[in-house]
Amino acid sequence: MVPITYRCWMEVSRAQLAANYSAVCKAVGAGVDVMPVVKADAYRHGSVEAGRVLQQQGARWLAVSNVEEGVVLRQGGVTTNILIMGDFLPFERPALIDYDLTPCIHSLPQLADYHRMAAAMGRPLRYHLAVDTGMSRLGMRADPAAIVEGVLAAKAARLEGLMTHFASASNYQSPQTAEQLRAFLAVREAFTVAGIDPKYVHLSASIPVAYGRREAWGNMVRPGHAIYGYVSPVRGGAPPAVVDVKPAMNWKARILEVKDLPAGALVGYGGMHRCERPTKMAVLAVGYADGLHHRLSNKGKVIANGRLAPILGAISMDLTSIDITECTPLAPGDPVTLLGAEGDVSLDAQQIARTAGTISYSILCGIGQRVKRVYY
Repeated sequence: MVPITYRCWMEVSRAQLAANYSAVCKAVGAGVDVMPVVKADAYRHGSVEAGRVLQQQGARWLAVSNVEEGVVLRQGGVTTNILIMGDFLPFERPALIDYDLTPCIHSLPQLADYHRMAAAMGRPLRYHLAVDTGMSRLGMRADPAAIVEGVLAAKAARLEGLMTHFASASNYQSPQTAEQLRAFLAVREAFTVAGIDPKYVHLSASIPVAYGRREAWGNMVRPGHAIYGYVSPVRGGAPPAVVDVKPAMNWKARILEVKDLPAGALVGYGGMHRCERPTKMAVLAVGYADGLHHRLSNKGKVIANGRLAPILGAISMDLTSIDITECTPLAPGDPVTLLGAEGDVSLDAQQIARTAGTISYSILCGIGQRVKRVYY
């Protein structure tokens, strides 16, 4: 690798992204398409670079949240089909057409409007129809007959996919996933009776894929977290995971200063930490503006020279202090690992999230834009 000259940066492994995608493809088999989710800048791994890697690995679809994210991929040279899973506003319609993006349609009025748009252009416009089966967020919540009527009336637009999203997939003690699946199948059956046959049927993100809930797959799945190396733990009597993935990112920052503090010294805003002994402290070039969660103040850890080093006091906007008393000597300019592994010691997003009292998605997506990315 080229020597890293940044103060704070992440290292993203293209090979690991590819391996994670391949692991998902192997788990679902040849009859199920895999549409990786690269929204939120690919969970901060970089959507354009991740998109290029996944396209090279054979992904025919990528999913994002909004039109702007789809445009960024197109401008970065990504040519796969791109599904816009979130809603779109009237002013975003031209970009859907100009950049060949496929929207999800979430309501019958929106579907009628999309039909009129396609008719005015004189060519069919593809869309996936999202059904709200119980999450009570986006998606159609009309009865199956009304949805069928709306689809049949929208003759100028072309239905390509039918989808929903599970609210409680990680909770095997909850009946909600089974209830949502029944509601979805009722719509699917109404479509079949009416002679409507979407090319793609997709319901599942990472968790139903990772734990082998095959009845919820359809013929396409939408993994996000698993592509970046994570399978969230589940509650209840879940079967063993069928997907083996590993994190694709290491996040690092450099030491700015090392100083010796006497016993009793207060560290950081509010004097949150008081040194109980003479302490060798290092100040890192990272803070909550970079995405190091403020709830890690005085209780989180980083990896310094292959050993866990406690965070001392409050995390500042731009700086964080750590205790390196038990580490081998470190000096200004030396890197430490905030998320990732050094030798046998590791800190992944799920471990960090437990300490911060949040979720691993938030840890990854919270990494700030000023953290530089290095791909290898």
